[in-house]
Amino acid sequence: MSEQEIIGLITQNVTYLLGAIFLIVVILKGVRIVPQSEKFVVERFGRLHVVLGPGINFVIPFLDAVAHKISILERQLPSASQDAITKDNVLVQVETSVFYRIIEPEKTVYRIRDVDAAIATTVAGIVRAEIGKMDLDEVQSNRDQLIKTIKVAVEDSVDDWGIEVTRTEILDVNLDQATRDAMMQQLNAERARRAQVTEAEGTRRAVELAADAELYAAEQTAKARRIQADAEAYATEVVAKAIKENGIEAAQYQVALKQVEALSDLGNGAGKQTIILPADAVQAFGNAFKMLSGGK
Repeated sequence: MSEQEIIGLITQNVTYLLGAIFLIVVILKGVRIVPQSEKFVVERFGRLHVVLGPGINFVIPFLDAVAHKISILERQLPSASQDAITKDNVLVQVETSVFYRIIEPEKTVYRIRDVDAAIATTVAGIVRAEIGKMDLDEVQSNRDQLIKTIKVAVEDSVDDWGIEVTRTEILDVNLDQATRDAMMQQLNAERARRAQVTEAEGTRRAVELAADAELYAAEQTAKARRIQADAEAYATEVVAKAIKENGIEAAQYQVALKQVEALSDLGNGAGKQTIILPADAVQAFGNAFKMLSGGK
């Protein structure tokens, strides 16, 4: 084999090798594998051409270039504090945190330079504006509503940046020392007032219960007297009915019975008793024994 043939063979092999290398480079340049958590912004001649989503994508080598690799994972801004003045002129320090994610990378890349700083500034302005519409008590009690309002306002402001605000949080609302002291005094006064009200209500309740007890006792006493009066009236009615049906003899019989019972009780008493009776008492007792024995 001549020298020229050898040189030609070497040249041919080098050409094939260079062609293979070029082909490999073209393939590597033309195929882009995008991870699930990212999107690629592709430029052609320095201008936006296309946004590549997750998976295998094909571009034109040497014409298209991946200019930006944007993560679409949710991000959290560092916690930030900003001063704000409430509607009732109280200075508060609000600590906030914002969560967001990029949904349109082409807007985020070409419309804003520092998206984190832009969002933080926007949030600070919105927080000051919203708290300025509320009294301090409303800020403390309506924190959930304030968070929702801030989230909506931030979403409207950053819509042109291709960003979705997923959550906003108010981590803390701090007050200056003078305001804290004033609120503590107010809290102590309120506690004292509640204690006095509770004590007064307890005293009033005790008086009401005592009055109810006295009323109940009076009602029971009156009820007992009424029952006793009804019983006496019933006994009188029975005696009157007996007299009416049986005549005077029934009444005399009852009187005689009571006289004998009284004499028997007196005789059964302890010790010795001396009984002095009027002259006609003997005759009366005799008549009583005679009636009880059935005699005339």
